[in-house]
Amino acid sequence: MTAADPEALLLLPRLRVQNANAISSPLTWGFPAPSAFTGFVHALQRRLASDIELRLDGVGIVCHRFDAQVSQPAGKRTNAFNLTRNPLNPDGSTAAIVEEGRAHLEISLLVGVSGNALDDRTPDFLARHLWQLAHDMRLAGGSLLPPTIPLSGYRAPALHLLSGSDAEQRALHRRLARRLLPGFALVSREALLVQHLQALRQSDANASELDALLDLARLNLEPPSHAENELPGAWRVRRKPGWLVPIPAGYGALSPLYAPGEVLNARDRDVPLRFVETLFSLGEWRSPHRVADLRQLLWYHQADAEAGLYRCTTPYFANDVDA
Repeated sequence: MTAADPEALLLLPRLRVQNANAISSPLTWGFPAPSAFTGFVHALQRRLASDIELRLDGVGIVCHRFDAQVSQPAGKRTNAFNLTRNPLNPDGSTAAIVEEGRAHLEISLLVGVSGNALDDRTPDFLARHLWQLAHDMRLAGGSLLPPTIPLSGYRAPALHLLSGSDAEQRALHRRLARRLLPGFALVSREALLVQHLQALRQSDANASELDALLDLARLNLEPPSHAENELPGAWRVRRKPGWLVPIPAGYGALSPLYAPGEVLNARDRDVPLRFVETLFSLGEWRSPHRVADLRQLLWYHQADAEAGLYRCTTPYFANDVDA
């Protein structure tokens, strides 16, 4: 996927996902990784019939509800995942438990759309066709539940062409933003992470990217500065520039790129293979009504085989500190 401007925006509203994967990296848990949604859109395009010339490029992720399947055991202060009880082994012994984090989600997806089918088919037909295809798939390892109310009004899928004057497009983005409320969109803030790393290295030259990520993601209790007129001992939580969270943003290479069939027991012996590890970055949850152009919310794949980087990003927010 590339960050090319789409010709239209497809809204898949209020998708209910049951038992989505809540452990998407070795260090984080919670909302699924952005790669789960970019992969979902790629798989959705592959399901389109050959006579529908449509390209799905980029996806905006808006969360309305997140229900982690966790509980607090008696006498404990921390939560634990609710695990499934597997059937007994043939000899009657208890089967091993593999910890699997799960969560129920209610999300809306904004998908960039381009292609000749926008001229050949009506927007309503394409929106409902893609809606039906999406509900036959899985998202982030979870099952998409069928809607419980009729698809009408703000609950109906919609495809909006991004044509017309600037004023008409601004009005369209405002209407779509209202349909996404209440909810928060996940965006990448890589530039903010780089800026914070530079600030940390002014006091500690050995500070790493992980130090900067942890410093932005956690709650930092700080004493008042001498310049502030506050009572002694009035500690407070350091203010953040937004609702910042650590996110798994893709993969980095651990090995060279092997030729097809060179690695034994590979899943697909017809494509090159490379061993990778998770890349971590900084994300922000932002209300859609604070975005003038909803195309800025779209996540894209970015692959650089020579550098060994395979990542997902929102180009507008990732490259601008003041966005």
